[in-house]
Amino acid sequence: MAGSYPPDLGAWRAAARIAAEARELGVRLAVPGAGRRELAERIEGYIREHGAEPAFPANLSRNVEAAHYTPSPDDAAVLEAGDLLKVDVGAHIGGAIADTAATVEVGGTLRHANLVRAAREALDAGVREVRPGVSVDAIGRAIESAIHARGLKPVRDLTGHSIERYLLHAGQSIPNVGGMSHERLREGQVIAIEPFATNGLGSIGNGPFGHIVRFRADPGAADPDLARLFTRFRTLPFALRWLDAPERTVLLRQRRRLQLYPVFVERGGGVVAQAEHTVLVAADGPEVLTALP
Repeated sequence: MAGSYPPDLGAWRAAARIAAEARELGVRLAVPGAGRRELAERIEGYIREHGAEPAFPANLSRNVEAAHYTPSPDDAAVLEAGDLLKVDVGAHIGGAIADTAATVEVGGTLRHANLVRAAREALDAGVREVRPGVSVDAIGRAIESAIHARGLKPVRDLTGHSIERYLLHAGQSIPNVGGMSHERLREGQVIAIEPFATNGLGSIGNGPFGHIVRFRADPGAADPDLARLFTRFRTLPFALRWLDAPERTVLLRQRRRLQLYPVFVERGGGVVAQAEHTVLVAADGPEVLTALP
């Protein structure tokens, strides 16, 4: 029997194309001397200019930072030659979300070319396993094997995930190692496959605040200012730099309603590379929504 596909599949495909183009823009602009805040704003601006909204702030995590760093409102950091930058981008149209990432070695120094290739090859290996009814464990084992083949480690405690309308992480995890899941994919699902490769321990810890927040639930109408912010973002992650000073004050007085994202840092001080696609589980296999021609 045919699976249940998103009824507005065109919106998912359109959001994915915009996200993929924004990802590639970020990779091209990641040059020595580029400001990390300006780069994030260029990526997010591209998404908005092309008819979508960011599904989360542009994540621009460097080196030992695996994920969840977006620049603060006053971030003055610039990229340096040799930085291994993860360009992790999300776009949505009416809650139809695409999530995609690539890793670029700033300045083309090629010190970490093996890491970048490992993440890409692991992504390709995971995508090849996608079909209705497949064990999620088969995807994790394929990813793990591809990273080990390059003499590196997958990050065990970061995973891909299922995606639903306005839900970036919709409940099902897609591990990057085997032996972690007994679930199976179903036709019509939208998932993100998201391997991380490292020359460190293969595990992450919480670093400092990454300037990303998310509403845990609808705060209701008791506080009109807060309700307006929820209407704008729902439960999708957003950046403090997207808000003006009065809006940030509103949030600070309601911190209990928010999830605050720490930067994920490799526990062994290893450098981390990431690659990610959003994939539709179609009847005849994977439709890679965030691939570009």
